[in-house]
Amino acid sequence: MAILTLQALSMGFEDRLLFQNINLGLEAGEKLALVGANGCGKTTLLRLITGELRPESGQVVLGKHVRLGYAAQVAGDRGQEPGEITVYDEALRVFAPVLAMEAELEQLTEELHHNHSEELLHKQEELRGAFERGEGLTCRAKTRSLLLGLGFDEATQQMPCSILSGGQNVKLRLGRLLLSGADLLLLDEPTNHLDLQAMAWLEGYLSDYPGAVVMVSHDRWFLDKVATRTAELHHNRLTLYQGGYSAALKQKQAQAELDRRHYENQMGEIKRIEGIIEQQRQFGQKRNFITIASKQKQIDRLQAEVTTPDAYLKELRFRFPGVPETGNEVLRLRELAMAFGEKELFRDVTGLIEKGERAFILGPNGCGKTTLLKILRRLLKPVEGWFAWGANVRLGYYDQALGSVSSSKTVLDEVWDSFKFMSHNEVRSALGMFLFSGEDVFMAVDTLSGGERARIALLKLLLSGANVLLLDEPTNHLDIPAREALEEALSQFGGTLIVVSHDRYFISKLATKIYMLRPDGLALCGASYEEYLEQASSDAPKPIAPKKDRPLNEYQQKKLDAAEARRQRAELARCEAGIARLEGEVERLHGELSLPENAADYEKVLALSAELRECEKALEEKYAAWEGMQDA
Repeated sequence: MAILTLQALSMGFEDRLLFQNINLGLEAGEKLALVGANGCGKTTLLRLITGELRPESGQVVLGKHVRLGYAAQVAGDRGQEPGEITVYDEALRVFAPVLAMEAELEQLTEELHHNHSEELLHKQEELRGAFERGEGLTCRAKTRSLLLGLGFDEATQQMPCSILSGGQNVKLRLGRLLLSGADLLLLDEPTNHLDLQAMAWLEGYLSDYPGAVVMVSHDRWFLDKVATRTAELHHNRLTLYQGGYSAALKQKQAQAELDRRHYENQMGEIKRIEGIIEQQRQFGQKRNFITIASKQKQIDRLQAEVTTPDAYLKELRFRFPGVPETGNEVLRLRELAMAFGEKELFRDVTGLIEKGERAFILGPNGCGKTTLLKILRRLLKPVEGWFAWGANVRLGYYDQALGSVSSSKTVLDEVWDSFKFMSHNEVRSALGMFLFSGEDVFMAVDTLSGGERARIALLKLLLSGANVLLLDEPTNHLDIPAREALEEALSQFGGTLIVVSHDRYFISKLATKIYMLRPDGLALCGASYEEYLEQASSDAPKPIAPKKDRPLNEYQQKKLDAAEARRQRAELARCEAGIARLEGEVERLHGELSLPENAADYEKVLALSAELRECEKALEEKYAAWEGMQDA
């Protein structure tokens, strides 16, 4: 039986139709990706399912006793979580009914010390069963594990909610929803504010989630990993495909080719009949006018059936123009370090970017990626080290905060004021390529959506003539069609790219080199995202050594040797700290196994023994790594 059914659903606002006559059935356990351009009605559809909005026609039918959970898309503002309650306790409140049972069980146990009545024993037995069915035995471990997966380490879990950032609050609300055990989860942009590690964890969690999930997301990698079906809202209708985003794209392209051929055949037939009508008009006889009327009805029927394929509709399209050549060496970095007061972001950042490379810099939130780009633009001064741009470099920058787009001008003036050498018609034509046409060009920039302002920023970057682009999260604010257009344009770009991004699909499509920014340096992690994933699952990559294409002087060599010595000391310290932590964990598990109440619980013994084996294996690996460092 379907857990969710949409029947002939239609919705619009004022004079704008979002979608009409859409039908959908969702079974338990299915994971549905809901995709489409910004403004097509994806979030509205989720709000219709929750009952927050009522459709113009049709109905939403939820299965009997279905528990619904909804995570709305939010901008990362501070939430309404209780001020002094800790992150862990706030997440654990999802299990409040179970925790109340636990408290009642403790009270009953105390009473049974003094009163061994059958009634109390029966009550205790019933309550214990309900407690266990409600995940009472595992709710604390489950909560802690989920928070760790979302990026809340043990220390952060004990912090009060009042000091969380906006992004952390969003993650906490998502965590509470995932713990709720809803039969149907509605998730609107769930990967917003997550770093790569947390995204990967969420993919695994949702893939194994027993309930059904409807996901609105522009993160194509995420959709490929989780979705079992894809539904696209496009031109007021809903089209269903099997599999994740990439599988749906192949099916869509195959259907588009069939639609194109059918459309061209229909248009050819209309043109042929129009030729007959024109010939009949030239004859000018009465019977000819009867034929003309008949043929015109035939054209009207064909035109009523004609659906214009996507290939013939307006779409975002742009190409970067040819750019001047740079030297082979575009950017050299040597022992860069940055700190703000006592907080050190990174040190010993050393590397070389060469002409034509598409270099992506990855790393967790807060590691200093955007700060590094600001240093390269000379907006910040590093505390140590140096960098140098190569010959004939013309730098262009895309700011994820869209600071390059003024809010006090019209769309036309925003572009024209930056490129006075262009004529009015040239600016209008360029804006048209970015879907600003007609009266759109006279809209005030401060009334535009984030995606529209992002398109203006990209247009200005295209027109700048830069041959080296620094791009900070360029796919933020863009819907999937715009991301695909940007990928196509950047793949043809004749210059060099240095990109910070969390968009794994975007990285996979474009990267020729991937670097990881770490506290102790810049690490080369392969030439593709797939190679990066392989390295991430094995040993940590080593910081990049400078190329030996130029001899180092004595001072530079001493600095390099000192940096390597510091790196080795730091790695040894981390290894020793890991050994100490694992030794403590092994000791704790041995202690728990020796407790009488645990020894009598067969399932508990199995779980503790498995955990102990994992810890001992990890400890052996750490010992081996430590011995290797001693020998080096």
